[in-house]
Amino acid sequence: MQKLGKGIVDDMAVLVAAAGVIGALYPPAFAWAGHYVSWLLGLVMFGMGMTLSVEDFRRVFARPRYVAIGVFAQFLIMPLVAYALVRVFHLPPELAIGVILLGTCPGGTASNVISYLARGDVALSVSMTMTTTLLAPVVTPALTYLLAGAYIEVSFSSMMLSIAEMVLLPVLLGLLVHHYFEPVSRRIMPVMPVFSVLCIVTLVGCVVALSSTKLLTVGPLMAVLVVLHNAFGLALGYGLAKCFGMESRGARTVSIEVGMQNSGLAVSLALLYFNPAAAIPGAIFSVWHNISGSLFANFWVRRDEKKEKKEVVYE
Repeated sequence: MQKLGKGIVDDMAVLVAAAGVIGALYPPAFAWAGHYVSWLLGLVMFGMGMTLSVEDFRRVFARPRYVAIGVFAQFLIMPLVAYALVRVFHLPPELAIGVILLGTCPGGTASNVISYLARGDVALSVSMTMTTTLLAPVVTPALTYLLAGAYIEVSFSSMMLSIAEMVLLPVLLGLLVHHYFEPVSRRIMPVMPVFSVLCIVTLVGCVVALSSTKLLTVGPLMAVLVVLHNAFGLALGYGLAKCFGMESRGARTVSIEVGMQNSGLAVSLALLYFNPAAAIPGAIFSVWHNISGSLFANFWVRRDEKKEKKEVVYE
């Protein structure tokens, strides 16, 4: 059973891609999930909350400068890159709002795993994810309204309330369960990563199922935009961190955190407030950022290994 669970988590990108194919070929397989979008995301966020502890909050206060740099980069780079891509490619409103919404979301939980694989600063990654997630109920709707107000009417208050319900509340509940019911938490924790992956897979399949007709015409363009969005996030995140004097481990962590968005939140908000087409960028991003993140981690590991070999030879 443990091998099956590990296989599901390790092959998340493959499962997400498979769900997309099934959703496109046979929409009824996932269309039913449209009624449970907020619940699915809430369960994912609850699982994330259970991985946090009071000690994680202490790390935020102990290293405010690094966390502040990362949060600043997160909510500056990705929204502005999204807005620039929308302008350059002259996207129609229903797709433009999806790209901008993706850019204004907080960092995704997968970034913590990728930071670990890339030999980054995992504590910093967790602190950044936690901080941007807690700020999301205010920052995400504010940035979306600011950047997308000209494309489509965005309700700041209703979106803020939804993010608080789908993200903030489940994360805090997960944290409380971890802190006050640790024996229960230990029993549930091994199952939560698998359950979170299955929820994300279902969300992506649902988006594709509800927008299968539109996806056939805009899919290739959206794939190009998602790859560019992610690549700019990784590159500019690293560059900005280095400009602030961060060392390699910290800079690569900021890069990963900036480049890997909470695409599940983007998908959920698009389906709740806009239309299925607006959720397409988030669905494609769910697949791509796991692939690019793995490649990025592999690059840093190989680079570190070469550096270590040179140092051994030098000695």
